[in-house]
Amino acid sequence: MRLRLAGAVLLSAAAYYVYLPLPSGVSEPWKLMLLDALFRSFMKASDVAHAMGVCHRVHVLNRVVSWVEVIEARSSPAVNVTDSALGGVPTRVFHPIGGEKLKRGVIYFHGGGWALGSGRMRSYDHLCRKMAEDLDAVIMSVDYRLAPEAVFPDQYHDAIAASRAFLSTEVLEHYSINPERVCVSGDSAGGNLAAAVAQKLSSDDTLKVKFKVQALIYPVLQALDFHTPSYQQNQAVPILYRPVMARFWLQYLGGNTSLEPLLLANNHSSLDESSISAETRSKLNWTALLPTERRKHFRPVLKETGSPGVVGEVPGLTDVRASPLLAEQGILGRTPKAYVMTCEFDVLRDDGLMYAKRLQDAGVTVTSDHYEDGFHGCMVFAYLPMMSSVGRRSMNNYICWLDQNL
Repeated sequence: MRLRLAGAVLLSAAAYYVYLPLPSGVSEPWKLMLLDALFRSFMKASDVAHAMGVCHRVHVLNRVVSWVEVIEARSSPAVNVTDSALGGVPTRVFHPIGGEKLKRGVIYFHGGGWALGSGRMRSYDHLCRKMAEDLDAVIMSVDYRLAPEAVFPDQYHDAIAASRAFLSTEVLEHYSINPERVCVSGDSAGGNLAAAVAQKLSSDDTLKVKFKVQALIYPVLQALDFHTPSYQQNQAVPILYRPVMARFWLQYLGGNTSLEPLLLANNHSSLDESSISAETRSKLNWTALLPTERRKHFRPVLKETGSPGVVGEVPGLTDVRASPLLAEQGILGRTPKAYVMTCEFDVLRDDGLMYAKRLQDAGVTVTSDHYEDGFHGCMVFAYLPMMSSVGRRSMNNYICWLDQNL
């Protein structure tokens, strides 16, 4: 009897910890709750280790990721997998065996807030293998440097160096990649890097080879407004909470994490911040860039007075290399055909939707692929143990778009 009672108490406690009220439309809510409970446990453990001075919170999380997720390069009968380097940046290469003599090519940047993760993780390994097989394409998954040891613009420079090497005659010939069928892609923070790379290299007239397409998966693209409708609607929806995204930004840009409350209140982008021009503000004016069904009942949070000087302390906040949404229209207009995936239950939804609109306004052909039941990160959870249905659906549609457009 006592054992049953103890078991019931433990089960109730576990259910209480796992349960989280979620929007009714989110895909497979219990799977997301379990995933979130796991993430919250790791985050809390990392915060404790950080507070005790054992190590940086990011190091704890990355050690867990390495232990659970990172796998060795293993070839299969369909795909040859090797660890190499592009422009001095570690890269895992997935080369399909057989098929066409000249392959399509994709350079891919993983997500993780510029601080976590690796292209050698099991989830990205599965994704890149499937892309290589289904597309008969060479996929290069880049392991750029991570915060806190590396801060902006280090990750950006790694992405640029790897991409320049990827587009070089030497690499294209070595891997038998068709120079007219190359793509830059990434998810979340990796989508940020992919967008920044597309902007930079599309405007470089010295390059003989340019990307044919760009494919951005729920990208993070700006850090001046943490009160877009999607940030307001999804601030408490896993797996990417609004405060976590603000912390990722500060880690990436080398800012003090004590500034987090100022970012969350939009104090850093108040009207008395003279370094943010009216033109810059127009590039992320969601009241003009988002359709009515995404704006909903939400109102802008724009302070008359705030904390002027934050942008001076963290200049990366307005640097277009870190925030591709702030690019000039002329720069956007030179970028390749685009695919932009967004998810309804994601704080970054509006970053992607606004970017798609600005690209379209600049004359770029854009496919906006929105998932009404999607959440941040869903695509990389398409496989076991989560087997997300929206993850599998979004992954298949992403690969299908590449097949039709690359």
